[in-house]
Amino acid sequence: MKSNRVTELFGIKYPVIAGGMVWCSGWRLASAVSNAGGLGLLGAGSMHPETLIEHIDKMNAATSKPWGVNVPLMYPEIDRLMDILIRKGVKIVFTSAGSPKKYTDMLHQSGITVAHVVSSSKFAKKCEEAGVDAVVAEGFEAGGHNGREETTTMALIPQVREAVSLPLIAAGGIGSGRAMLAAMALGAEGVQIGTLFAVSRESSASEAFKQLCVELGEDGTMLALKKISPTRLIKNELYAKIAEAESRGAEADELRQLLGRAASKRGIFEGDLTNGELEIGQIVSAIREVKPVAEIMDDIITDFEETKRRLAEI
Repeated sequence: MKSNRVTELFGIKYPVIAGGMVWCSGWRLASAVSNAGGLGLLGAGSMHPETLIEHIDKMNAATSKPWGVNVPLMYPEIDRLMDILIRKGVKIVFTSAGSPKKYTDMLHQSGITVAHVVSSSKFAKKCEEAGVDAVVAEGFEAGGHNGREETTTMALIPQVREAVSLPLIAAGGIGSGRAMLAAMALGAEGVQIGTLFAVSRESSASEAFKQLCVELGEDGTMLALKKISPTRLIKNELYAKIAEAESRGAEADELRQLLGRAASKRGIFEGDLTNGELEIGQIVSAIREVKPVAEIMDDIITDFEETKRRLAEI
């Protein structure tokens, strides 16, 4: 695989970035992805500041390859977290769920490369104006929190490519080398993969959650919670209660009460498959076993190269 602007920007072998997923992306998963030639990201959104420091230290011990941290800008102690990233010498930060304008210059001044996750070409343009180094365009096939536009990845990527000149990373529904090649045909220069790695052996998600994921069919997830923040969820009893409430017009406060405290931790990390918030992407229906990261990465790159050779013969 040839190098491109994404691999050069992050100093990685393959243009594959692991999503910085809450309750999944700890140092074991992130370091495994980096050691396999991609870019591993710690998921700071589910970490207290002290926990993040611990994971940064363990990352430094586990890999000498490039890695980064994903930071949801809605994080309640965001200024403290940014200070930690700078003080600990983190080199790459992916921001999401907010405007990157406030923090990009500050991060750049500390020598940090910044990418931001968007769900529309309009917000991609704002990112370019804010000075970020790359954008991740995420379609609504993705798991967890989604954009309100409900634009699919295949529709989103060419529009973002036309709108901005930045290095472009595709996300949402990318579960194979074939999907990576398709995203690149539409203008992406790399992919961000969440679901495959969330169900990997090194993911910090509970084993019960992973086993449920490998049993799901194509109808196993649905977008919900649009009055709070659109989120793709596995259909379980908690989802059924949310769907019923939404169908009768429940407001945001009632939906928050239904979720309860730490709903995603309860579901993904602790393995409460009944009353937990279970976030995963649509591509989960293509996963049939829990594999180690090194094998997943090898599958992706092999599939990419074989598909490229096959298409060259058409």
